[in-house]
Amino acid sequence: MSKKIFMPIGDATETLDTFYPYYRLPEDGYEVVVAGPEARLYHTVLHEIPPNPDVPWDLTQERPGYHLQADVAFRDCKGEEFVGAYISGGRAPEYIRYDEDLCRVVKEISGSGKPIACVCHGIEILTAADCIRGKRVSTIPKCAMDAEQGGAIFVGGGCVVDGLLVTSRGYPDNTDTLKEFIRLLNEYTA
Repeated sequence: MSKKIFMPIGDATETLDTFYPYYRLPEDGYEVVVAGPEARLYHTVLHEIPPNPDVPWDLTQERPGYHLQADVAFRDCKGEEFVGAYISGGRAPEYIRYDEDLCRVVKEISGSGKPIACVCHGIEILTAADCIRGKRVSTIPKCAMDAEQGGAIFVGGGCVVDGLLVTSRGYPDNTDTLKEFIRLLNEYTA
């Protein structure tokens, strides 16, 4: 059985949300297939609220991160090629969620009963693909409304597992998110 993981990205994909699973999943024998609107090099970004109490900052600040090559365009992917999907956050989900081929692939993976992990703003993609109705999810609080608009129940907190869906707030939850996602993948591929 092919052990490919679908990882959609775009410009402004969050660096730590993406690179941790990108390197961690192959350690358990999974091949991460990075997909984008086009097969090209993408810019990642670092998101954090600056930790300077002398200058309050209410929003996440964005700085340039590393670059990541998309192996394939969304239009050239089929859900049947993958054993699961890992959807990272950052600002990229805000615009790639409108890509019909991305939504089709995510819906095919979800509809086939395969595990999906999703962090941070990635929930916007699951909402667009109509894959989270009735599911308990976590994401960052400012995306709670996006989750609820997709029919999910926002419970917040760290890593949340509901069936074959693993969701979390973002990179601070990477360890728990990957542990649960890999557990589900190993059960699916056994």
